[in-house]
Amino acid sequence: GLKGPRAMVRDSRRNLLVSLPSDGKVVALIDNNLDGKAEEIKTVIGALKNPHGLAFNCSDESNDKFPCKLYVAQENQVKVYDYDDKNLQALNGEKLADLPSGGFHITRSLLLKDDILYIAIGSSCNVCHEKDSRRASILAIDLKTKQVRPFAKGLRNSVFMTINPADGKIWATDMGRDLLGDDLPPDEINILEEGKNYGWPICYGQNIHDTEFDKNTYFRNPCQAPFETPARIDIPAHSAPLGLAFVPKEGWPQNMQGDLLVAY
Repeated sequence: GLKGPRAMVRDSRRNLLVSLPSDGKVVALIDNNLDGKAEEIKTVIGALKNPHGLAFNCSDESNDKFPCKLYVAQENQVKVYDYDDKNLQALNGEKLADLPSGGFHITRSLLLKDDILYIAIGSSCNVCHEKDSRRASILAIDLKTKQVRPFAKGLRNSVFMTINPADGKIWATDMGRDLLGDDLPPDEINILEEGKNYGWPICYGQNIHDTEFDKNTYFRNPCQAPFETPARIDIPAHSAPLGLAFVPKEGWPQNMQGDLLVAY
């Protein structure tokens, strides 16, 4: 009975929190008898603008009452809350960053790694040169200093990110542009590295030049490295890749361990 559920995270008591962008709220799905099905849905926080990305940080041992922080990415901002895990409430919201809103893509995804909060922001258009450099990029917030910096760019719409447990690197899906036919361009899976440009709007896939959009042929191939970074994996055009997760070592067949699951 949920309306458009998107991001999912577990709190410190193993309750599943889910963002509902169209309802403007984050809810907790409560499984009291531990049978794998939620018997109760409780609103953790409401009155939000298209909330999407969620992340928990439970490292604040100095705060006995609220040791866990809940981060919520709305279309226009990222806020951090004290999380009351007994009453399932997000309290005392503090804005960490303003985000550009409107346009094609309104989801804002989060990933927390080593006291850095990564934010994925999609493009405002199908294909264009953005006026706001925060669009089609990944931003990074240092949670100790609250400083916001660009991390990676040229990512049209990386809706979800995850960490590879083997080496700690960040992987992300990315949706390619439309109106090049049924077979182009490939959608992508990328390994995100700081300072790298992943090509959009003038390059896609394995550093292929989008000459339909970019008519500049002064360079023989403006998409060559080191200027652009090719996709780690090309997948069929218009697959619309979203969530991704690495298969853990325990509880799965041995031949699948370390493999990557991707939801289209």
